[in-house]
Amino acid sequence: MVTKSKNTGLIIAIVFAAIAISGSLIFFGVMQSQNSANDVVTVKIGDADKTRMQKEKFENNKTLDVKKVSKTYDHIRGNVDAPVSLIEYSDFECPFCKQFHPTAQQIVDEYDGKVNWVYRHFPLSFHNPLATREALASECANELGGNDAFWKYADMIFETTTSNGRGMQFDDLISIAAKLNLDETSFRECLESEKYLDRIKQDLSEGRKAGVKGTPGNIVINNETGESVFLSGAQPFYKFKLEIDNMLEKE
Repeated sequence: MVTKSKNTGLIIAIVFAAIAISGSLIFFGVMQSQNSANDVVTVKIGDADKTRMQKEKFENNKTLDVKKVSKTYDHIRGNVDAPVSLIEYSDFECPFCKQFHPTAQQIVDEYDGKVNWVYRHFPLSFHNPLATREALASECANELGGNDAFWKYADMIFETTTSNGRGMQFDDLISIAAKLNLDETSFRECLESEKYLDRIKQDLSEGRKAGVKGTPGNIVINNETGESVFLSGAQPFYKFKLEIDNMLEKE
């Protein structure tokens, strides 16, 4: 009887073990199926994310209404007849504009006549009154010394200022003019008159229409087709190179 009981217990244990193993196999199979399904879903989500990211990149890079480059109005550095322009909406007191200034010069140098650099004013309110005063000063330099004087003056502002709306004093602006051999009396009179304030306001308005919200607000534009790409911030050279090369390939 004891032997029979032991045999019965062994049989029951074997049956339960078989059920447990079968259940494990079924569970494992289900999990494998679920994992496979999840893998498929992940791929689909990845594709959707990729499409969304590409769309967002397009939307972020798309400009709204860009004013074309004017040889008579704009401050242009480099070949005025270049097929592509880098239009920078900038604030002389913006630390990121100060950081970006050498990059923009590198773009002009690297493309050797194929890309020029256009400076337009976009002084931010929280950097005023100094940012607007510096913009006015650069226009006075342009009045007294022409386009070359404008760019030299702009270079010296960025070299001198410590940025963020507190980077310079009024007398520093006069001192830069003197270093460029501009007439100090005429320069001071021009600066104090604020005679170019409307031009600065016009640049601001046109920048907003183009989608600029901060500085540097950079737009790469094909001067022949009008195709334009917006690149916000002090981005590295290679990002501009991708867009510029793409435009030049279409020439």
